Amino acid sequence: ETNFLFVKIEQLYQLYLQYPFIQTDTRKIKEGDIFFALKGPNFNGNLFARQALEKGAKYAVVDELIDEATNPQIIQVNDVLSTLQQLAKHHRQQFKIPFIAITGSNGKTTTKELVSTVLATHFSTYTTQGNLNNHIGVPLTILSIPLSAEMAVIEMGANHQKEIESYCTYTLPNYGIITNCGKAHLEGFGGEEGIKKGKGELFDFLRINNGTAFVYWDYDYLQTMSLGIDNIVKYGTQEGLVTGNVLTNNPCLSVSINNNEGEFMIHSNLIGAYNLPNILCAVTIGNFFNVPIQKIKTAIENYVPSNSRSQLIEKGSNKFILDAYNANPTSMRAAIENIASIKDERKKIIFIGAMMELGEQSIEEHEQIIALLEQHQWHKVVLVGGDFAEIKHSYIYINNSTEAKLYFQQQNFEHTFFLIKGSRSIEMEKILED
Repeated sequence: ETNFLFVKIEQLYQLYLQYPFIQTDTRKIKEGDIFFALKGPNFNGNLFARQALEKGAKYAVVDELIDEATNPQIIQVNDVLSTLQQLAKHHRQQFKIPFIAITGSNGKTTTKELVSTVLATHFSTYTTQGNLNNHIGVPLTILSIPLSAEMAVIEMGANHQKEIESYCTYTLPNYGIITNCGKAHLEGFGGEEGIKKGKGELFDFLRINNGTAFVYWDYDYLQTMSLGIDNIVKYGTQEGLVTGNVLTNNPCLSVSINNNEGEFMIHSNLIGAYNLPNILCAVTIGNFFNVPIQKIKTAIENYVPSNSRSQLIEKGSNKFILDAYNANPTSMRAAIENIASIKDERKKIIFIGAMMELGEQSIEEHEQIIALLEQHQWHKVVLVGGDFAEIKHSYIYINNSTEAKLYFQQQNFEHTFFLIKGSRSIEMEKILED
């Protein structure tokens, strides 16, 4: 059967080479796309196959019989998702270039953006768009890479074990980074050890396939997790191909970097000392692939974060750190300690949304965040939604971000420095919407 499948993938690949644009959403179909009719708990792409063809798709790949089985533009397969993944693997196998995989609990997307920005100054570089980092996003990313590419940077997200392992089977990374293992998706991974095991699947793949790991040497657990990998490139504050330290963080991060050519400074647009490892990683990878230092420095200094990831926003006399893309206990703690450390004459106000996917440790983790808040002086603290409702505290509690926005608008704050942070589903960015 595998042979039959291989022939099918080979045939499909020939069509893909003629029409190399894959689409899974009929609303985004353009002339000449190939539509893959994916299914999910709440949608069935097979029902939209005909619509996709009417909108200009060249082919529709389906896994349910639709009444036009004789239509040569409809390609019937056993399972659309696994066909998409197999097609991605077949495409990946045509390349002889670095495929750099990035995973971790925090900082994946920032690291991916910095690494690809640095590499793009010197190589034709393709990378994950936004956070298309799951079982659909990863194969779509691979299939968006043209055969002329010189570098590929692939972000892998995961909330349970065996997930990264499965992505590796078709991404076939020859380089990899685990940014860190914090308390994210505790529920799906089954606690902190489960997280290390799950994220560690990337290192397992590199170990077996003679790949290269870039390892932040300050974290003992990453040293342990990378044991047995033959090719390790270290970076950190103390030892490595590249070392570096925080110069200032007020509120944007400046770092001093040392490599074999000497010392230089990078003045970034990133907020928070917790971005030091992400910058060091990008410098290290640039250095490893012989990107000139001046290009590395300029690329990182010109990078401005967007889509609510540690964005610095100024409105009138107020300043905001908007970090509403995601939150877990590790990143929440880092964000709170960061704003506490920033010297600013303005009043400091914290708006914090609840954290998700923490399982039975959720209440305890929220209590620890409140304990951390109590260690510092704030003008006000506003807690929004989720398990903050279940805990005793002396702060303002609001049910959801819509009500928090209303509260925010009624206060007419002036000369204030805000941190706005919360899990994706709480939508804390709404507070700043006009």
